[in-house]
Amino acid sequence: MAASHLLLVLAAMLIVIPVACSSRTLPSSSTTVNVTSFGKAYTKVCDADRFAEMGLNMSAFPYCDASLPYADRVRDLIGWMTVEEKVGNLGDVSHGAPRVGLPPYKWWSEALHGVSSTGPTMLFDDLHSKPGNHSGRATVNNATVFANVINSAASFNETLWKSIGQAVSTEARAMYNLGKGGLTYWSPNINVVRDPRWGRALETPGEDPFVAGRYAVNFVRGMQDIPGHDGGGDDPSTRPIKTSACCKHYAAYDVDDWHNHTRFTFDARVSERDMAETFLRPFEMCVRDGDASGVMCSYNRVNGIPACADARLLSGTIRGDWQLHGYIVSDCDAVRVMTDNATWLHFTGAESSAASIRAGLDLDCAESWIEEKGRPLRDFLSEYGKAAVAQGKMRESDIDSALRNQYMTLMRLGYFDNIPRYASLNETDICTDEHKSLAHDGARQGMVLLKNDDGLLPLDPEKILAVAVHGPHARAPEKIMDGDYTGPPCRYVTPRQGISKDVKISHRANTTIYLGGINLHIEREGNDREDLLLPKNQTEEILHFAKASPNPIILVILSGGGIDISFAHKHPKIGAILWAGYPGGEGGNAIADVIFGRYNPGGRLPLTWFKNKYIQQIPMTSMEFRPVPEKGYPGRTYKFYDGPEVLYPFGYGLSYTKFLYETSTNGTAVTLPATGGHCKGLSYKPSVATTPACQAVDVAGHACTETVSFNISVTNAGGRGGAHVVLVYTAPPPEVAQAPIKQVAAFRRVFVPARSTATVPFTLNVCKAFGIVERTAYTVVPSGVSKVLVQNGDSSSSVSFPVKIDFSV
Repeated sequence: MAASHLLLVLAAMLIVIPVACSSRTLPSSSTTVNVTSFGKAYTKVCDADRFAEMGLNMSAFPYCDASLPYADRVRDLIGWMTVEEKVGNLGDVSHGAPRVGLPPYKWWSEALHGVSSTGPTMLFDDLHSKPGNHSGRATVNNATVFANVINSAASFNETLWKSIGQAVSTEARAMYNLGKGGLTYWSPNINVVRDPRWGRALETPGEDPFVAGRYAVNFVRGMQDIPGHDGGGDDPSTRPIKTSACCKHYAAYDVDDWHNHTRFTFDARVSERDMAETFLRPFEMCVRDGDASGVMCSYNRVNGIPACADARLLSGTIRGDWQLHGYIVSDCDAVRVMTDNATWLHFTGAESSAASIRAGLDLDCAESWIEEKGRPLRDFLSEYGKAAVAQGKMRESDIDSALRNQYMTLMRLGYFDNIPRYASLNETDICTDEHKSLAHDGARQGMVLLKNDDGLLPLDPEKILAVAVHGPHARAPEKIMDGDYTGPPCRYVTPRQGISKDVKISHRANTTIYLGGINLHIEREGNDREDLLLPKNQTEEILHFAKASPNPIILVILSGGGIDISFAHKHPKIGAILWAGYPGGEGGNAIADVIFGRYNPGGRLPLTWFKNKYIQQIPMTSMEFRPVPEKGYPGRTYKFYDGPEVLYPFGYGLSYTKFLYETSTNGTAVTLPATGGHCKGLSYKPSVATTPACQAVDVAGHACTETVSFNISVTNAGGRGGAHVVLVYTAPPPEVAQAPIKQVAAFRRVFVPARSTATVPFTLNVCKAFGIVERTAYTVVPSGVSKVLVQNGDSSSSVSFPVKIDFSV
């Protein structure tokens, strides 16, 4: 301990009552909010009354001097701590250091699509509880449950994504003030859906890395940004944030449990090209553009090395290249997995702990899943970190770095000082009418109309007075529509309840609505799908009702991933198909709004719906995105798949009206300087006889200020207004080998009134929109004629124009 610290400790001991000299630990039932042994809840660490209650003088501790820079305060705090205390704060249930006034803190909270009861921190009361439960000052039974992320992604609405983050963070901050929640949230999940069998597709923004990245940026900004501190002139390392968001699971994680390949043992063998192009891109956007304050590393190994012990991925890329202003946390028990499951290098617990901290890990999430000598281990790293230090495998300075990243984040959150503008948030700010309305509208925006023969939908409740409602999801219990990582919803409206508000439900009705799909028994964390089909009994039921009904029936599908419903798409007696995803607590109302025409569906699929035979063409464990002809692999996602026709392509979605495109742009040319005459090579198809002298330029060595601007005129040719998603793709020069077929470069959701035209402007950055990743893993802008392509939801209207790119050497 430094001499100055020792003097301050002695001074503090002179003025406190003797009984307070013994250290106190918080009750085991306490939440992340500091609850002293006298039962009073405080919303900030640096409260003089709290220190006095513990027998300490707050003025003796410079880390509570709000006039000092955060870095100085954090340095002081860490300086007070013994090495044992430091190690005790490397786990998600951190021990604090009560001896010097630092309370325990629980890091693990979830907010995937609303504040969640998953994890040890968020504490909801049951309906029969009394105020004061869970050390809180008011009873909270519910929170707003928004549609699952795959639904929100289908809206392609960045404003919606940010608004959801803002609403969730408000409720999270209110729960914190009430003593029922934390400030650090391990959301969003931005892993790209590489394979349609992956069980966690419902949690993600889909299969396109750019779309996933834009979702991350907006949701994280909604969770974190404080008005007046949303970038601008703030130092990003000290910028105050409302709550902390954490992008996960980094990296190349998308196998949970498939044919005995589990996430705990899977080694993702990934090319550098695929890493740069797909697996890393959403995370880079999350950190660079979203300024996320947290990143979670995954269970799996990447090319032989556990993600949470890979210094290149953690210290080198996240913190070095991308300049993360925050902390890196392991997926829960990922450090233990290195020793007990993956048996990486046959490391002991101490060696796995040391390897993770040295690589750049700051915090270990773990659960009491294992016991040692009859007692549970709260977290692996704190327990074995002691041994690692004792054995000389872990440097104290590495621990200091980890704690510095943790406490800088908590400083920015107001954990030590509070943030006045949020101090009054309470139970009245949870489940507000505004939030429930946003959840309702968000669920509607994400619904995708897949089929609508002869305009069967929308139904007119004035003409169709009754409907028959069948299917396993008609009376869907909460877990069906809420999906995973959820808390109890403010209210829960089933599809049957929503429909019954418009028409009478009768088994004798001539119009039938069948609500089917899958659920968390089939797709979820820890469980990948065996096939892409509906359960057999549902297929049989649907065909039965289609045959028995005098009119074509309406099929509503609830799912996260795509389902091969080819039989329904081709069936003449199944007139309409609506994908509702997992639409959350307001899902029943949202489904009814679309069916009865109060809302014109405008969602577009954020992932490809493959036919079931796809799973026989390629194993889930093959990580390549591009086709592998020698193995018969057809490639993955819309960017590279070159196999037989899919059921519904990425970006597919119908409307109750017709949207047509026009553009006045016939083509454009752009010349980029090849700085210093430095050019990169390109891989060309064998048929290409001649190639340009300068084939490409490296994006990393270029200023990247060039843009291409154009307008798209969107005409609503029908009699019903509606929202429409304009998806802009770019396609590289056709002579370039192994390049993406096309890739999303921009998108915008616009509302176009009936028989009206909206002009939608776009400006594409040349490097970002036309750049491709070469075989050597360089991101380059290729020479030649690229293309801009815009297609509506059923490809019935499209525009395209060439963009000629040259280089001046």
